[in-house]
Amino acid sequence: MDERVGPFRARAGQGAEGVVSDLRIEGVGKRFGDKVVLDGISFAAPRGEILALLGPSGSGKTTLLRIVAGFETADSGSIRWGDERIDRLRPEKRDFGMVFQHYALFPHMSVGENVAFGLEARKVPKREIPARVAAALGRVDLAGFEKRRVGEISGGQQQRVALARALAPEPRVLLLDEPLSNLDPTLRERTRRELAQTLRRIGITTLLVTHEQEEAFDLGDRVALLHRGRLDQIGTPRELYRKPATRFVASFMGRASFVRVDIVDAREKPSPMIVVSGPGLWPGATLSLAQGGFRSREKADLWLRPEMLELAESVEPPPLLSGSLLAVRFSGAVSYATVALPTGEEIEVLLPGEAPALGETVSLVLKAGAKPWLFPAEGAE
Repeated sequence: MDERVGPFRARAGQGAEGVVSDLRIEGVGKRFGDKVVLDGISFAAPRGEILALLGPSGSGKTTLLRIVAGFETADSGSIRWGDERIDRLRPEKRDFGMVFQHYALFPHMSVGENVAFGLEARKVPKREIPARVAAALGRVDLAGFEKRRVGEISGGQQQRVALARALAPEPRVLLLDEPLSNLDPTLRERTRRELAQTLRRIGITTLLVTHEQEEAFDLGDRVALLHRGRLDQIGTPRELYRKPATRFVASFMGRASFVRVDIVDAREKPSPMIVVSGPGLWPGATLSLAQGGFRSREKADLWLRPEMLELAESVEPPPLLSGSLLAVRFSGAVSYATVALPTGEEIEVLLPGEAPALGETVSLVLKAGAKPWLFPAEGAE
C-alpha cells in the first residue's frame, strides 16, 4: 500500500467488487427565497483527495458543505458516493465526519470523553471504544491526552481533538467548516501545517471550506473557487494562480493588476503573441501570452501579477509600461511598489531591493519567461 494512502483511504467507498468510488456533486442548486445561493454546482472528489472550497462571504461554500453533510436539503441535483445516492439519507446515515468552525467540544468532558461521544452516538460496542479513542488520538499526535480537560489544552490541540472525534468512527468523508478561523495568526499557521500533515498521512477524502487563499493552497490538493453560487474554476492551486479561467479568479487569487490595451496585432503560431498599444505602454510593446484566441483591433484587459514585473534599468530592451511611483509598501522580506499609469490605472510590482523616490517616473519590464493573461475588456464599447 502507498504510504501516503493510509488506512482510511484503503477502505473508503469500496463497493461490492472492491472498486473505490468518488464523492460526486452533480448539479446541486439551492435557493433561499428569491436568492440563488447555489447554481448547478458539479464536481467529483477522488478518494483520498483534500478539496478546498474557497470563495468570499456569500459565495455558497458553507451552504454546499451543509448540503453534503445533510444539514440542508438541495432544491436540485444529487450527491453520490460511488453509485450510491446519499443525499436522500439522514446525516447520521451518510458515514461522514464533521469538524465545525468552533469545534463544538464539550468543556465539561475530558479529551477522551469528547472523542468517545461520536462512537457512543453510533452505538459502537463499549468494549471497543477505548481502543478506538486511543487510535484516533494517536492519528492526530495526541496519544495519552485521554484524561486531559478541554480547558487545559491549547487551541491547536482542541482543533485536533475535534478532528480525532470526527475520525474515530472511520468516516468515508471528512468535512471541515473553517476549522482554523478562530485561532490567532501565529497559531493558525502552525495548526494549518499540522492539519495538512495529519490529513495526508491518514488519506481520507476531505472537503474543506475556507475563505483564506493561503489556507486553501496549503491544505488543498485541488481548490474549487465559488463566486455568487457558481463554480468559477476547479484545479490545483498552481493552475488557479497561473491560469485563471475567469476575471474573478484572476483577481481573487493573489495580487493582480489589470491594464486596458488595444491589440494592434495578434498571432497564434508558433505560440500566442500580441502587439499592444495604449496610454502608459511603450510603442510596439510585444507580449508572449499564456493563452490564445484574441484578434487584432480588439480591446482587452491585460492581467499582471507583481512578480511578473521588475523595474527596468534602461530602455534596452524596450520596457512594457511606464508611470509614476505612487507608493511603496514594506512587507517583511519583500516590498511592493504601486506605479500609477497615465490612465489612472495602478500596477503593483515586486521590489527585491531599494525603491526609487516617490513621484519619480519608472519603467516596468516583464521578467524573462513571464506570460501574462488576457481577458475581454470589461465595460468596453
